[in-house]
Amino acid sequence: QVQLVESGGGLVQAGDSLRLSCAVSGLSFIDYAMGWFRQAPGKEREFVSAISRRSGTRVYEDAVKGRFIVSRENDRNTVYLQMNALKPEDTAIYYCAAHATSSGGITRRLDGYDYWGQGTQVTVSS
Repeated sequence: QVQLVESGGGLVQAGDSLRLSCAVSGLSFIDYAMGWFRQAPGKEREFVSAISRRSGTRVYEDAVKGRFIVSRENDRNTVYLQMNALKPEDTAIYYCAAHATSSGGITRRLDGYDYWGQGTQVTVSS
């Protein structure tokens, strides 16, 4: 049974930092690129960041570039999203997702991901 479990969300003030974690089990973690997505109330789920299998490639949505950092620890089957200088517009449910890839590539497409976590709420007050 594949499980992706996010943690680390919460209520913070603008300018604060949070570190999200996503613990993965039930699959060969090294065979998957990992992505982070978010969904704000009334909006569609959107891409935030992704990291390749061995961390060689990391991509970010423009709104979070320079503020968020994605990383992974393959020996711990865990992917992280360090979020700095948080803004109220970062308020959303954050999801991690796993993308099976033999080529080592990554994708920003929601339908490119095979497994999803249940999400963790991040709320940033002004």
